[in-house]
Amino acid sequence: MTTLLLVLIYAAFISLGLPDGLLGSAWPVLHQDIGAAVGLAGVISFIITCGTIVSSLLSDRLTRRFGAGVVTAVSVLMTAAALFGFSAANSFWQFCILAVPYGLGAGAVDAALNNVVALRYSARHMSWLHCFWGIGASIGPSIMGACLTGTLGWHGGYSVVGILQIIIAAVLFLSLPLWKSRLADGDTDENNAAPIKLGDALKIRGVKAVLIAFFSYCAAEMTAMLWSSSYLSMYRGVDERTAAFLATLFYFGMTGGRFVSGFLAERFSDRTLIRTGALIALGGILLCALPIPSAYPAMIGLLIIGLGCAPIYPSIIHATPTAFGKEYSGVIIGIEMASAYAGSCLMPPLFGWLSSFMSMGLFPFFLLFFMSALLLMSDRAFRTPSPTVTN
Repeated sequence: MTTLLLVLIYAAFISLGLPDGLLGSAWPVLHQDIGAAVGLAGVISFIITCGTIVSSLLSDRLTRRFGAGVVTAVSVLMTAAALFGFSAANSFWQFCILAVPYGLGAGAVDAALNNVVALRYSARHMSWLHCFWGIGASIGPSIMGACLTGTLGWHGGYSVVGILQIIIAAVLFLSLPLWKSRLADGDTDENNAAPIKLGDALKIRGVKAVLIAFFSYCAAEMTAMLWSSSYLSMYRGVDERTAAFLATLFYFGMTGGRFVSGFLAERFSDRTLIRTGALIALGGILLCALPIPSAYPAMIGLLIIGLGCAPIYPSIIHATPTAFGKEYSGVIIGIEMASAYAGSCLMPPLFGWLSSFMSMGLFPFFLLFFMSALLLMSDRAFRTPSPTVTN
């Protein structure tokens, strides 16, 4: 039964990744059909991110009241409803309104499932869980691409992914008795304990440091995802199509690295994996920054950065219950998710603004700053072996 629950959690994380790349894949065609300016995709993305931050902060309270199974099933259903709404929308403002339930659903399920796995399963499953998110994030744009080249268009792309979400939501609702029997064993993330206040969680020694670490990591990761192609083409002289292809080296490195780190997690501690991953990523960043005409070091560097990033996110989540106490893990992981979304949302646009009047050559140094901050703050966060409240 424990294995069956784990399969359901993996399926839910695939569903979490499925819609993530749809807007970017469809936007070149979609914005023309709804009469929206190209840059307005950022507004929709920002609304989604705000929703995920809010629901991440509320996830512990919701999970304690309703249970992780109900929160997960309802969240997936909310994203499915939003996707069907997107498929029928014909104006920019409709997309903005529908982005609210989509963001709220995504943030709640992310935080709830991360806490369940951190509390009950080994570190390897946390790494593989995020690898499965990558699978979903790869499938979604592929579906949208197929629909755009066929007769279904972006309306059909959103509908197809929405149907897949409905199927996963139905399975999750049918499995609620399993969630209840497996999770109602006295652990603190279910409805048998009072919610922990956010202010009380922030007083625990090391929590503020881990939030800065998570913010810094996601700032570096998302900046690398968004701007690596532009860096290769605009600063390293690689032609645009080749640069777009080479930018996927980061994704390959991170997805493959998470699969491999699942095996390594059985032999090394979370703190060791975080530190090692950060040092590997820093090595890749330095390769990108080499002041030489050839673009090959930067290409190799992107792959190495992805490999280094692979264990960091899942290892921070998995280390949270041990570092700060199981009774606090739900609320702290929720805050971590909010901090992660904030870093992902705010820092890539900041880099774009800075590079517009400085140089795209700033790219590796921007990554260097945040990856170094991650290394320093994660060491400080996980230095304390048990939760200690500070005033």
